[in-house]
Amino acid sequence: MKGFNFEKNLPHQTRAVESIISVFEGLTIEKPQGINRQYINPVINNRGEDKKKYISNILHVQKENGITEPPKSDSNIIDIMMETGTGKTYTYTKAIFELNKNYGIFKFIIVVPTLSIKAGTINFLKSPSAREHFKEQYGKTINLYVVESQKNNKNKKSYMPQAVSNFVNSIDFDMNSIQVLLINAGMINSDTMKKSFDRTLFDKYTVPFNALAEVKPFVIIDEPHKFAKGNKTWENIQLLKSQYIIRFGATFKEYENLIYTLTAVDAFNNNLVKGVIGYVEEFEIGKNVIVRLVNTDGKEATFELIENKKRKQYKIVKKQSLSIVHPEMTDLYIENLNKSEVVLSNGLSLKRGDKLNPYSYSETLQEKMIKNAVENHFKLEKELLTKDVRIKPLTLFFIDNIEEYRKQDGYVRTTVEQYIKSYAEELLKTETSEFYKEYLKKTIENLSLTHGGYFSKDNTEKDEAIEKEINEILHDKEAILDLNNPRRFIFSKWTLREGWDNPNVFQICKLRSSGSEISKLQEVGRGLRLPVNEYMNRVKGEQFYLNYYVDFTENDFVDRLVNEINEKSNAIPITDDAKELTKEMIKKILEVYNDQFGNEDELLEFLDEKNVITRSNKFKENGFAFIKANFPLIFDGVVSNKIKKATEKKKKVTLRIEKYPELKALWEKLNEKVILEYKFENEDTFKEMFINFLKDNEDFFNEENIKERKIKLTIKDNQAAADEEISVLKDEVIPVVTMKYSEFLKELSKLLNANIKTLHRSFLYVQNEIDINRYLNYSTLRAIKHEFDKYLLFNAIDKFGIEYQKVTNVIHPTKFTDIYGDPIKEVDASDIGILYSKDKVAKNYFLEDLFYDSELEKDNIKTNIKEVVVFTKIPKNSIKIPVAGGKSYSPDFAYVLNYENGDKKLYFLVETKNKEEESLIKEELQKIRHAEKLFGDKVKIKFKTQFSNKKIEELIKDIYE
Repeated sequence: MKGFNFEKNLPHQTRAVESIISVFEGLTIEKPQGINRQYINPVINNRGEDKKKYISNILHVQKENGITEPPKSDSNIIDIMMETGTGKTYTYTKAIFELNKNYGIFKFIIVVPTLSIKAGTINFLKSPSAREHFKEQYGKTINLYVVESQKNNKNKKSYMPQAVSNFVNSIDFDMNSIQVLLINAGMINSDTMKKSFDRTLFDKYTVPFNALAEVKPFVIIDEPHKFAKGNKTWENIQLLKSQYIIRFGATFKEYENLIYTLTAVDAFNNNLVKGVIGYVEEFEIGKNVIVRLVNTDGKEATFELIENKKRKQYKIVKKQSLSIVHPEMTDLYIENLNKSEVVLSNGLSLKRGDKLNPYSYSETLQEKMIKNAVENHFKLEKELLTKDVRIKPLTLFFIDNIEEYRKQDGYVRTTVEQYIKSYAEELLKTETSEFYKEYLKKTIENLSLTHGGYFSKDNTEKDEAIEKEINEILHDKEAILDLNNPRRFIFSKWTLREGWDNPNVFQICKLRSSGSEISKLQEVGRGLRLPVNEYMNRVKGEQFYLNYYVDFTENDFVDRLVNEINEKSNAIPITDDAKELTKEMIKKILEVYNDQFGNEDELLEFLDEKNVITRSNKFKENGFAFIKANFPLIFDGVVSNKIKKATEKKKKVTLRIEKYPELKALWEKLNEKVILEYKFENEDTFKEMFINFLKDNEDFFNEENIKERKIKLTIKDNQAAADEEISVLKDEVIPVVTMKYSEFLKELSKLLNANIKTLHRSFLYVQNEIDINRYLNYSTLRAIKHEFDKYLLFNAIDKFGIEYQKVTNVIHPTKFTDIYGDPIKEVDASDIGILYSKDKVAKNYFLEDLFYDSELEKDNIKTNIKEVVVFTKIPKNSIKIPVAGGKSYSPDFAYVLNYENGDKKLYFLVETKNKEEESLIKEELQKIRHAEKLFGDKVKIKFKTQFSNKKIEELIKDIYE
């Protein structure tokens, strides 16, 4: 098995390195003096006259790379922003060789935040393929010195850490190597680096920091957001007295001399990383149940359970199970705690206020996620392993309970092996590729070899098989990608989140709930890198996707990922006070809207004709508003923020109170309080209806109520977005029993407000068709409730009847009236619509300003129709007509029309649907029939649903005819 083949001149990596080298171009290089000069780096000067050149170089590089961040002349920090998965470690290693080649720098210190990132860096720098790759280009190799923690030995003399001593004592006469010291944040902050040792370096330094500072190193920082200025680690990094600090990262707290950016949008746009498809497993039960960490005193933690609007607190001590708080949290316990945080057995660290959803730990939900991930893995694997040049895909699982994976009969282990065996056997029946047939046979022969795990506690165990797994997962990418190795499912406890990667991870399945906010780009980062084929060559020119599985507690996963990508893009930050059309805006407009303007002159001529800018590119009145409205894609986060920005500063809408008398009769009728009653003759009538419902929905009991939503990340016009989700309801179902039949009936009786005996007799009647005893769980309860509500809606009027009983007359105030029933002057704009337009409203519209929620509504509000006396948009949540099945009908517009030559008034209610007239018809028709029954003949009211293919004039014409 040969090692990875690294490509020499990938443009995005080469450009980053060239940018660094250019910063030091033309600066004076001072050779070290004195007896120890062969141990010390040359000094690249940036003082005096060189300071001007240094700043000039930075400005030039920034201009070349389209960066507008102002440089800091007194700073020795240089920032390189590269998104996850684009090869930061390779790039800064190449920069080390180039700095040595161009300026003679031969001593570098790499600082990383965590042990896992440290391990990954060691693997890369020591890998034979990387060493061979760089030696071929530069004729040199890296001598790597790794600072490790030291064991205390009180009986012997204390010596300077060996890595520090060897690094400091290495000399520049060794022309074939470059000296690199690797240290993690923990060691930077340790007493080891600050204390005085018995043996000296350079016959005068006994403290490691002082000795390292003497060699005038270049420092490279990986993951700079982990080293915030002002904290202890940053202060200790300053003790190295580095000539320059070059920071490489995807995330920065703040930039300082930023000279190169490769954003997430750039990475996705240029196919430098895989695309992302999110799979959200939805569980109808328990969506709103919350377990919150209230407090911890270091001895016990206080948790609060919030369920069905009830709150209860529980005190839990170390090693005690959280099933005390909620039964779904079985096998989850407190691993450790102190006065500031609680660490759970799944590795999750909770701070005060952090929340969990207990149902995200449901075995039913996790089994469904495992099944879907394994099923999709085999689909992907068949495609990739039957190519002419094969690619081996890996699937990574993050799990909660180690024991359920490590034990031979553990739930996670047996479940995954069950599905691996099932899908492998199924594929083997029809497979024609000889290679893949043999691979599947090897899979079935020994299922335990198809998967492996790495958990921090494994380091204390000596099991030979586990050690082999760990070595492959952590240190030997080539071995795990070997086509003779059947291992392709990897399990971990979130330990692999940073510092570990394998380019052939095609799926990540997250069988755990997050208690705190985590960067979504960091999460998917383990699988974004482009894959390598069987010859260890990176595969380009094809579109690959990372499948990412989460549960319902993260149903906004893709949206948050999209927002994060857009926020970190190099789009222009949108503000409300821009005074002029900047060079950055012009450049971005020409990039994004290149089909409209060939060059800058065409753009400026267009804006001048539209009266947007002056000759000096200053904005005229409403000029910036024109830019925002006509070129929205040049701004940050347009996908998520466009609607919010459109409202600008408008907060209230003025009422045309002189028109209220014409509207009053309809408005007060709409605001009457009523209840809906079902008209069943007796209990047997209800039983007959419920039995018919069960028979009509017999197929429903062949599916479990867990849905999967599939959402694809797309990049269009330099903006990330989520494709319209695809809802998938799986055909196969695993019946689950989590409660007794008596308990099930009791809960269903509450949900349906039905007699428990009637429900029991109904299930007995259909027992040959539906064995309800196989589906006794909360998911079934919620599903029956959902389907029965729809059944009531569609059958209430025709099959058993309904009546409305008025409870009270209109109670003031309403959205349009005060406590005396008189019209108020203005209402909240947010109640009328989230979008705002300066267009004029129709003369007979009840409101002064044009707020709306869709283009269809906007057109309605602008349309003057002579038959209309007055019309209004109905404020949100102000009118809800009850309909069967617990639903309600909320019209969007109310019209008062002249009728019969103006002698009478016709009232007309409209619900707008800004889409084609499709499957909504049946439900909308039932809602309208309910509303007609409510008002009857007392007030002449017509109801219509307006779809996008119907203009309001046409609806009104239909009514008149």
